[in-house]
Amino acid sequence: MNREAALQGLSLVLSLFLFWLVLSGYFTAFLVGMGAACVLGVAWLVWRMELADREGHPLHFTRATFTYWPWLIKEIALSAWRVTKIILHPRLPISPTLKRFKPTQTSTVGLVTHANSITLTPGTITVEADHDEFLVHALTRENAEGLAGSEMDRRVRRLEGED
Repeated sequence: MNREAALQGLSLVLSLFLFWLVLSGYFTAFLVGMGAACVLGVAWLVWRMELADREGHPLHFTRATFTYWPWLIKEIALSAWRVTKIILHPRLPISPTLKRFKPTQTSTVGLVTHANSITLTPGTITVEADHDEFLVHALTRENAEGLAGSEMDRRVRRLEGED
């Protein structure tokens, strides 16, 4: 077993155990021990079934995640504010637009992260996503024009380890 596989296994066990602790809420020695045993059993099954791969448990995202998620939350809040202003404006200045553009991500996880990040941002929704292009519906023409080569595209590319 190489170093990356060992780190992935350890990360899988730790994340499953923390998840179990949060959901359980019980911290008696017996229950914590049984939870640890169950987590080890599940991790062993996942390893035997060869389901713990780089894409299913992407450790390479870990470092960049700490900068991406706060940025995305800020963008969601700013976009929600812009959509609120548009909705409350007396003339309702919307210009619904469908825009196709080519994302720069190469991995499936990167493409899914980018498409979901667009959808999470108020005023935009990813209608179609494949390796060649995304089709995005935007509330305004300005939002649609800013999709190709956007900051989100660059940050997701950095998140997947391409830059």
